[in-house]
Amino acid sequence: MTPDTPGQTPRPARPRRAASGGHADAPSEIQDAYLRRSIAEIETLNREILACPHCAPTDELPVLASGSPQADIIMIKWRATLAERQEGVAFFGRAGTAILKSVQRLGIDPVTIYGTLAVKCSHIPEPDAARLCPPWLGQEIAIVMPKLVMPMGDAALSALNGLDYPLAEPIRPEQGVVQKWTPTIDALFVPDIDESLDEQGAKRAFWAAFRALGQWHEAQPPY
Repeated sequence: MTPDTPGQTPRPARPRRAASGGHADAPSEIQDAYLRRSIAEIETLNREILACPHCAPTDELPVLASGSPQADIIMIKWRATLAERQEGVAFFGRAGTAILKSVQRLGIDPVTIYGTLAVKCSHIPEPDAARLCPPWLGQEIAIVMPKLVMPMGDAALSALNGLDYPLAEPIRPEQGVVQKWTPTIDALFVPDIDESLDEQGAKRAFWAAFRALGQWHEAQPPY
């Protein structure tokens, strides 16, 4: 099945939990079917990204996303660090470790997180990257269908706001404030995690914005 793309009408939201009643095995089978479809669609998208003519031939492959294709939260960085480029996985290294500690402190299961990059290839210069790469991001969001997107830093925010995503409203550059991006997807803008790992003031500013995710999580219905 071809992944949904920005500009198309999104699919109806899949159930996050099984409803009571009916055949005992039916809800589990439906959830498994949704998961298999999401995995297949992400795999198809990843093959398209790896085959992108703008990224080849190079000595580095694009950096692909990490996390569940049915995650509730999508975290978005602008582009990869050296550790991510070496491993080929988004949020690998110090940034991933910092995020893992942060979500655990907030009582959020890391399994509910999907981490990706707006720019998949490190060698594409900035003007071209801003134009060529973000459409992949729109397809990822359409496949995962999260409850919240989290752009990290000004460049990631611009990439998200630049998408022609159905029913999306511009996300204001207000850090630590949960906003409505689409009728079904919230947004939380936070500082760039890669720029918040060393200096204490930057760490505190990141945490001050990021901890709003915990309040958002606590407000979600348990079904």
